[in-house]
Amino acid sequence: MRDRLGELTIRGLLLGGAITLVFTAANVYLGLKVGLTFASSIPAAVISMAVLRALRQGTIQENNIVQTVASAAGTLSSIIFVLPGLVMVGWWTNFPFWETFGVCAIGGTLGVMYSVPLRRAMVTTSDLPYPEGVAAAEVLIVGAGSRSEEAAGENRTGLLTVASGSLASAAFALVVATRLFIDEIDTFFRVGPASTGMGLSLSLALLGAGHLIGLGVGLAMLFGLFVAWGIATPVLTALHPAAGTAADVANAVWRHQVRFIGAGAIGVSSLWALGRLARPVIGGVLSSLATSRRLALGEADAVPRVERDIPIGTVTLVSLACLVPLGILFAAFLSGGALGPEVVPLTLEAIVYVVIAGFLVAASCGYMAGLIGSSNSPVSGLAILTVLGASLLLAAVFKGASPAVGPTLVAYALFVTAVVLCVATISNDNLQDLKTGQLVGATPWKQQVALIVGVIFGSLVIPPILDLINHAYGFAGAPAGHGVAAIASQPLPAPQATLISTLAKGVISGDIPWNLIGIGALAGLGIVALDEILRLRKLALPPLAVGLGIYLPPGTILTVVVGAVAGHYYNRRARKAANPEAAQRLGVLLASGLIVGESLFGVLLAGLIVASGKGTPLALVGDSFAGASNVLGGLAFVAAVAGLYAWIDRLGRKLI
Repeated sequence: MRDRLGELTIRGLLLGGAITLVFTAANVYLGLKVGLTFASSIPAAVISMAVLRALRQGTIQENNIVQTVASAAGTLSSIIFVLPGLVMVGWWTNFPFWETFGVCAIGGTLGVMYSVPLRRAMVTTSDLPYPEGVAAAEVLIVGAGSRSEEAAGENRTGLLTVASGSLASAAFALVVATRLFIDEIDTFFRVGPASTGMGLSLSLALLGAGHLIGLGVGLAMLFGLFVAWGIATPVLTALHPAAGTAADVANAVWRHQVRFIGAGAIGVSSLWALGRLARPVIGGVLSSLATSRRLALGEADAVPRVERDIPIGTVTLVSLACLVPLGILFAAFLSGGALGPEVVPLTLEAIVYVVIAGFLVAASCGYMAGLIGSSNSPVSGLAILTVLGASLLLAAVFKGASPAVGPTLVAYALFVTAVVLCVATISNDNLQDLKTGQLVGATPWKQQVALIVGVIFGSLVIPPILDLINHAYGFAGAPAGHGVAAIASQPLPAPQATLISTLAKGVISGDIPWNLIGIGALAGLGIVALDEILRLRKLALPPLAVGLGIYLPPGTILTVVVGAVAGHYYNRRARKAANPEAAQRLGVLLASGLIVGESLFGVLLAGLIVASGKGTPLALVGDSFAGASNVLGGLAFVAAVAGLYAWIDRLGRKLI
C-alpha cells in the first residue's frame, strides 16, 4: 500500500543509509581515538532537508525517517568500545566480516525490539526531557513547518555551517598530518618526589564534542581530571618513586593504576544510575505490556496512527528468531578451540545472559537517554558492568580449569559483551528518535522499521572500517603482527576496549587489581553522595562524567572541557540574538561539523597509510621541527577556534 504521508519511502531509506555510512565511519575512528562518539541525528536532519528539497519537496515525516536511519551511526559504532579487545588479547588478527556483522546486526535488532514496549511509558506519557530528540525535532519543524524565504535561508545557513565546520576540522587535521602542527601540547613535571602533568589535544573534533556535551558534564569531567592528575597520580608516584623522566613515570602510574581507580568509579556510578532507574523502568514496561494487551483485544482501530508500534506479537517473534543466528554465532566462535566440548552449554548460557542482561541495559539506557541524551548516556560504564558479569560467570563455571582455557574464556566474555552492548546502544538511540517522531507526527512502527534498516547499513560498513583502521594504525597493547600497527607511529588507544579487555583478563586469571578498583568504588560513592547533596541546591556533578575524567587521557579531557566552556559562552551570546533558538542550533551544527570533518579525514588517512606502507605518509618535516610545530599548532588552534565561533556568532545574529 502506498504511504500517503510520504513517510517510509525507498528514497528516504537510501538517503538515510548513505548518511549512515559516512557518519558510522567518522564515529568508529573518533571512538577508537578518544573514546567518544557523537549523535548524528541533527546533522543528518539538516542534510536530509537540503537534499530532499533539491530533489523534490519532501515531508517532515520523510525527513524524520532519514534522520532515524542515520542515527544508527552514532550508536551502533559504539561496538568499538568492546570488539577491538579481541585483537588486543590476541584472539583475532583482524575483524572477520561475518562475525563482526552478525554481532552488530543481531544485537542491534534485539535493541530495537526491546525498546518497543518502552515507548508509551518512556516517551508518550513521560516527562523525560530527551534533549537530543527535542533538538532534532526543532530542526525538522523549522525546516518543514514553513516554506517562507526565512525558513529556507535558515536551512541553507545550517548546511553551510555543517560543511564549513567539516572543512575546517579536516583542513586542520591535514596540517597536523604534515607535522607542521603538533597534535598535542603537553607538559610533565616533578614536585618533590611526585610526578604529574597535563596536556591539550589540538583537535577540533574534541572541541566540538565538548560543545555538545554541555558545561555541566564538561565541568564534571574537569573535576575527574583533577582527581586523576592533581591527586591520584602525584600521590602514587610519590609513594612509589621510580626511575625515568617525569612523563614516563606519571604516564606509567596513570595507565596501570589510576585508570583502574577510574574504572571503579565508573562501575559504582553505573550501578547507582541503574538503581535510581529500576522503579520507573519496571513501571514503564508493565504499563506498555498492559496497553499492548488492550490493543490485542480489538481496540486497534481506535488507536491513532501516531500511537501504533510494531505489534507486541511481532516483537516477540522477531526477538526469538534473532536467538537462532545468535546461537550459531556463539557456537561458531567457540568451535575448534579449547572449549569445543562445551559449545552447547556455553552457547545456551550466553543466549540467556544476552536476553536478560540485554533487556536490563536496554531499559536503563533508554531511560538515561531520555534523561541526559544519548550522547551523554553512560553506555561504556554499562559495558564495564556487563563484561564483569560475563567474566565472573565464566570464571565461576570453570574454576580450577586448566590455564590453557583462559584465553578462550576471555575472548568469549568479550564477544558476548559486544552483543549486549549493541542491544544497549540501539535502545539508547531508539527512544530518542521516537521522541523526535512524537513531536513531528511520525508513525512509531515506521520509525522502528527504519531503525532496523539503519542497523543493517551500519553493520555492513563497520567491519571493513574497523579492519582498515586496524591495519593502518593498530591498537595500543595489541600483540605484534595483529594488524599492521608498525606502520603508524602512534597506534590508536581505543580506551574503553583497552579497559574492558583488561578487566576480562584480570577476572579470568584472578589477578585483577581489586584494591585499585575498590579505591575507585569508594571514590565513586563519595562522588555520588556529593552529587545528591548538590542536587538539593539545583546543581549537579554527574558521577559518570567524573569517572570518565579520571579514566580518559588528560589531553582528551582538557580539550573537551575547553569545548564545553566555549559552547556555554556561545549559547549565552546566542540567547541575545533575534532568533535565539536558531542561533543556538547553529552552534550544534558547527560542533557536529567539526567532529565529522576530522573523523572522516582520519579514515581517509588510514587508507593512505595502508596504501603507502608509511606511518606518516603526509609528513613534510621531521622531529627537528618539533619546537616550531608546538608554537605554530598552538597559535593556529586558538585562532581557528576564535575565528569559527566569531563567524558562527555573526551568522546567528543575522537569522530572523
